[in-house]
Amino acid sequence: MAANPNSASSSKHHKSINLSGASPLEDMGEKLEKQVDPFGITTSMLNAQAAWLMHPQELSRVMTGLSGDLLALQAHVMRRALGLPSEDVVRPHEDDSRFSDPVWEQSPTWDIMKEWYLAMTHRLEDMYFETPGLSDKERRRAAFWLRQWLNAVAPTNFFWTNPVALRKFVESKGESLARGMENYLKDSQSGTVRMVDEDAFKVGVDLATTPGQVVFRNRLVELIQYTPTTAQVYKQPIVIVTPWINKFYILDLTAKKSLVRYLVEKGFTVFITSWKNPTEDMSQVTYEDYVTEGVHEVMEAARTICKVPQVNAVGYCIGGTTLTAYMAWANRKFGSADKVPVSSWTLFTTLTDFSRPGDIEVFVDPASVKWIEDSMAKKGYLDGKEMMSSFRMLRSNSLIWHYYVHSYLYGEPLAPFDVLFWNVDSTRMPYAMHSYYLREMYLNNNLVKKDALTIGGEAIELERITQPLYAVTAEDDHIAPWRQCYRIRKYVSAPTRFVLSTSGHILGIVNPPVNPPKRSYWVGEPERGENIERWEAAAEKRPGSWWEDWVQWLVPKSGALVAPPKPHKDFPALVPAPGTYVLEP
Repeated sequence: MAANPNSASSSKHHKSINLSGASPLEDMGEKLEKQVDPFGITTSMLNAQAAWLMHPQELSRVMTGLSGDLLALQAHVMRRALGLPSEDVVRPHEDDSRFSDPVWEQSPTWDIMKEWYLAMTHRLEDMYFETPGLSDKERRRAAFWLRQWLNAVAPTNFFWTNPVALRKFVESKGESLARGMENYLKDSQSGTVRMVDEDAFKVGVDLATTPGQVVFRNRLVELIQYTPTTAQVYKQPIVIVTPWINKFYILDLTAKKSLVRYLVEKGFTVFITSWKNPTEDMSQVTYEDYVTEGVHEVMEAARTICKVPQVNAVGYCIGGTTLTAYMAWANRKFGSADKVPVSSWTLFTTLTDFSRPGDIEVFVDPASVKWIEDSMAKKGYLDGKEMMSSFRMLRSNSLIWHYYVHSYLYGEPLAPFDVLFWNVDSTRMPYAMHSYYLREMYLNNNLVKKDALTIGGEAIELERITQPLYAVTAEDDHIAPWRQCYRIRKYVSAPTRFVLSTSGHILGIVNPPVNPPKRSYWVGEPERGENIERWEAAAEKRPGSWWEDWVQWLVPKSGALVAPPKPHKDFPALVPAPGTYVLEP
């Protein structure tokens, strides 16, 4: 076909619009979102609203349900106004303590305010979760940001609509509000709503006090070996790979709460990782470095010190995900199971399949990851305070607004809570490592894909892992949902003992035995690929702490009782526990 002779000259004099690409308006919107709304807060809310408008039949059904609530509320208001008894139309969820004071039920005025707020909140949240025409992820995302707004406008968060704050003001003759202003000014200086006083504890004095020595150190990690307290110890040691999102001493808080101390008293030689808090010059440290220079080298050090061919390994949260990657790498690299440095492994609240990572997914999509990467590129790391802020938003009522109300409106001092002190003792993450983790795990979910990741020159696959696994999850975990953690049973070939503990991501693990028992757990040994409903039906519920069950599982895998290992010339004691890395700001 002959070319149009006028086309060339025409293109020289006229600039046509490329309709195949994004429009100027879309380009402007995308640039604005990157600068102003990188996490898609406005976009997700508008998408949900537009979706409802495009489904009038479903919208009509929802509005009919809301109308029924409003009619019931009006009748409730009339009865309360006349002084007649009336059952609440809507009640707070069991874990919602905002309206726990009796005044919210006893006083008709405050009861009516509470009821209207809860009715609208519950209906709107349900509505967004059921938004038609959107993907599951987008519905959850829109509902999450709606919930943040609803939590922020709760009547309990404002002085004139909080009867407890008004009562405390009168009883203290104004002192409660004066103290609240002092707390507010302190928080303004720290740039956050504080949960605990920064001087409430001192690491190495009040926390992380189990005796031990740092016996190995490189640019990434210190390895602490704890001093035995029994005449004999099991020959095969335990090596705990902690997460580097926070500092290691969550597993060695106080003497009563320390998992480390508990294991030492049971006759185990215990090692634990204490990761360096990375600085700008470590921006190019990779995830592979954490596996090979971190996990592998501490396993080798523990084997050498204890003079054993294999150890029992433990991984917690991101430390557990990395231990999983290490196990796949080691099984590929060393070939046979008896040559792998680890003979059994344990995971605490660990995700390996990131297809449904829980509420955290609202912060992890291509646009938000790109924004996080751009931010890290400027500093060389992700500031721990930024991640802590995100995690607090996942439970904003209990981790933000509770402290806002009690500190500012009630004027109460901050309680010295050891877990919260550890939680705010934040750490940074290197740019290269964290970018890789966000993309390969959260965005691409490559850890569970055959040979999709290469570490230390080895393509890894979870199916190659055959070493016995003890996996612990937590019922109320919002960071690593237990049902998603269970999916590891689909991928590894290892015989598995799976445990579901009550409580959440931290207290489900920091769960010492007490009498009478405070918590309970379910335990069972699912076959590979067994569906979660079948495991739930067959699992045995037990009162108390899973720590005792875990020790029973570990003992036959830990060898004979022998004299404690002697100091090794290649791994001399460097400094007493808790070491130096944990004290770095």
